[in-house]
Formats: sequence, C-alpha cells, structure tokens
Amino acid sequence: MEQKDFLLREIEKIGTLLRMILNSFTGKNENITISNKCQFEKTKELLFNEIDFDFEKFLSFDISSSKDYILQFNGINTDNLELLAEIILQFSINEKSEKRKTYLEKALQIYELCNLTDKTFSFERESNITKIKKLLITPIEN
Repeated sequence: MEQKDFLLREIEKIGTLLRMILNSFTGKNENITISNKCQFEKTKELLFNEIDFDFEKFLSFDISSSKDYILQFNGINTDNLELLAEIILQFSINEKSEKRKTYLEKALQIYELCNLTDKTFSFERESNITKIKKLLITPIEN
C-alpha cells in the first residue's frame, strides 16, 4: 500500500511540475514573460533538480534508449508523457537552429510512446503528432 501511495505522489509531483513548466511557455500564468532561452534553461534546471531528468542526455539518446530513460522515472504515466512532449514541442516553436528538428523528433517519439502504452485513443495526441510531422517537413525560417 505504501508503494502505491508513493507512486501516486510521484505521478502527481511530476504532473504538477510539468504543468507549471508548460503554463510558463503558453502564457497561462501571471509571471512576467522571460526570454525563450532563459526559460529553456530554467526548464532544464527544474527538470533536473526536481525529478533528476537530464534533458541534454535525453536529447542524445536513440529511440530505444530514450524510451528506457523516460520509463525509469517513478511517476511517469501517459498524461505526464504528453505534458513532457508538449513542453519539448514548445521548445521547438521558437528554435531557429537544427535543434528544432531534434526537439520535434523527441516530442514525436514521446507521443508515439504514449500511443504504445495507452489503450485509449486521443484525438489531441493524434493532432499533435500530425502537427509535428508537418513541422518536420517545413523548412526552418530565419
């Protein structure tokens, strides 16, 4: 029973953290907007400090290693995976370098992992997958 309570607390903790980060990107909070680069660095730091998620390490992994890395965290469920994918998608929106493609590919990998692990079809998830695939074939505007 204690193990179940621990997992539920971890799921809630990660979900709260990811929603807070996503809200800061989408302007759904009342904080003063900070630069994208600063916000990106702050997000990476928060993920590392709060849940020991090393974003740069995650970006360097292939598909299989990425999946293994993500699934090692207690508290990762489909909802939290979707929040993480949305955060990475937000990173890509303002990125004008080749990192944009990397961010989009990682977000797509996470959404596809959600499809593999979740037995429920999600129109929103499928919409985001389609959006990412379109962005991947769109040239980067300078």
